[in-house]
Amino acid sequence: LQAMSDSEQDWLALKPQEPSPSQCCGSGCKPCIYDVYEKELAQWERAKAMQDKSLLMGKKEQSNNSELNPDTFTAFSVSSVEQLTEDTYQYKFELPGNSSLRLSLGQHIVLRGVVNGLEVHRAYTPISPRNAEGYFEVLIKCYEAGLMSQYIKTWKRGDMVFWRGPFGGFPYEPNKHGELLMLASGTGLAPMIPILQSITDDEEDETFVTLVGCFPTFDKIYLKPLLQDLARYWNIRIYYVLSQETSLEKLPWSYRENTYTGRLNEDLMKTIVNSCRRKPFVLICGSSAFNEDMSRYLKAAGVEENSCFVF
Repeated sequence: LQAMSDSEQDWLALKPQEPSPSQCCGSGCKPCIYDVYEKELAQWERAKAMQDKSLLMGKKEQSNNSELNPDTFTAFSVSSVEQLTEDTYQYKFELPGNSSLRLSLGQHIVLRGVVNGLEVHRAYTPISPRNAEGYFEVLIKCYEAGLMSQYIKTWKRGDMVFWRGPFGGFPYEPNKHGELLMLASGTGLAPMIPILQSITDDEEDETFVTLVGCFPTFDKIYLKPLLQDLARYWNIRIYYVLSQETSLEKLPWSYRENTYTGRLNEDLMKTIVNSCRRKPFVLICGSSAFNEDMSRYLKAAGVEENSCFVF
């Protein structure tokens, strides 16, 4: 290799690019993409001051050792695509050998996509069981005008997709809370599923769970067979709140007694909180508007802020 002239030009070409706002998923990841940038910038400044490019060699944008990593993006192959509703899909990714993601409960991972030359990052929570070997699954709702959705809609089997993580999570401990009240809107169901499964898989865990799933219509409830299976456990109750259904008459019998029409409002929240068998600890996941509404209704129902966790 020719020795490159250490001119300003060369150094500028090596300078890390500041992330654009679209690259931050806004989920409070540690490290955030901005933290990674600060670290790389400091590394670049040090190398430039010492005029030594070899100090930059440790900089890896992505890794191919197929281990999930919070600092760098790793490629995983799409092994199946399943459409659940008109705009929601379940994607399965391959993990090498029989390895597993080893996420703690409710942790999310960050997806990187490039759309029209713009790099976009979004956070998603895998819904596969924590100990799933050789694969992980993610539930994704695609939006008509969403930047990331345009990229996701192109995925087919065998495509390589870049993820980093894990981040966040709810520090769940068996039997720590008498009852968990889970309030989920749409794909906000995702972080609840692994927690529910860990409770039903552990015979020693006697935590009661009341899950309230908010969806527009009956057809738009995700993962019905899985939820129906979970609802058979003695300590799990599942309610549905369907904002665009006007009557329960078209619903299958098995859904009628645990489904409400309209919105989850203050009165319904009081009814649900009062029906809990023990004082609930509340997990909330949905849009920011949903999360704010739920926090307000819970306060009115007498649930303290320190008894809530928002994903």
